[in-house]
Amino acid sequence: MSTPLRVAAFVTALAVAFAVAWGGGRLAGPVEAEPVAHEGTADHGETAAADHVGHEGPTAVADVGGLTARADGFTLDLAERTLPAGTTRLDFRVLTSSGRPLLDYTREHEKDLHLIVIRRDLTGFQHVHPRLDAATGTWSVDVRLTPGVWRVVADFTPEGWDGLTLADDVAVSGDFTPEDLPADTRTAELETDEGTYTVSLEGDTAPGADTVLTTSIELNGEPVTDLEPYLGAFGHLVAIRSGDLGYLHVHPEEGAPGPGIDFATAFPTPGTYRLFLDFQHRGTVRTAAFTVEASGVPGSTTTDHGEEGGHDH
Repeated sequence: MSTPLRVAAFVTALAVAFAVAWGGGRLAGPVEAEPVAHEGTADHGETAAADHVGHEGPTAVADVGGLTARADGFTLDLAERTLPAGTTRLDFRVLTSSGRPLLDYTREHEKDLHLIVIRRDLTGFQHVHPRLDAATGTWSVDVRLTPGVWRVVADFTPEGWDGLTLADDVAVSGDFTPEDLPADTRTAELETDEGTYTVSLEGDTAPGADTVLTTSIELNGEPVTDLEPYLGAFGHLVAIRSGDLGYLHVHPEEGAPGPGIDFATAFPTPGTYRLFLDFQHRGTVRTAAFTVEASGVPGSTTTDHGEEGGHDH
């Protein structure tokens, strides 16, 4: 074979080998690679699989929502990017992939859309329910804002789809003084006209572990056994991860109207979480807040006294 022919044959063989190796890499992937979930790229039946856990049991690896304003072709469209401090109106739309406002929702827990508004230092938590103007597709609600950057989290289910959680920020003008998160605590006290509510939290907080968190409510030292249904349940728990403000909304398992409420969930990653429990008693909705450090291994928790223990159900 002549030299030019031998060179041509070598180049051809090299190209074939490269193509096979490239194709094999595409098919097999790195041996130690872990699958990575990218929010907003899943099919509509797969997004927010763990935004609502509790009714069908927690997933082995929980996920969080509220990390982006756009997912699965839907967009949270805030009317204003800056708002004044004080009581102010917040307007927004949910847009479809065609750019039109979403008008058709599947009602979840007695509302078409649940809105969480919280400052980025995890203070000022508000769980509110806007009103929809069907003519324009605009949602509106009054909120109380202090200076700083606030996260607006919309939790809803488009008709015919699974649930979605979209979020975006608004800036509130004025002098801003950030607040430090309280240390990990499993007891919250609320001073009210009725007296002092003491709310405790127990459960395994190891990241990735299926767990049942139990909140227990007392009023003036006596167990509360006459909680009233609020949005179709005796309590609602929201967990927000410090840093990226990843959002996990869980609902209670069925049970008695107090003093305990069980929530099935899983903390998706190690980190600091702020938990907010809404409950209704004697005609008033109240909110208790906890700071939780998700760390360690499943099967052990740390109490306020630094002791390790578990909570069986």
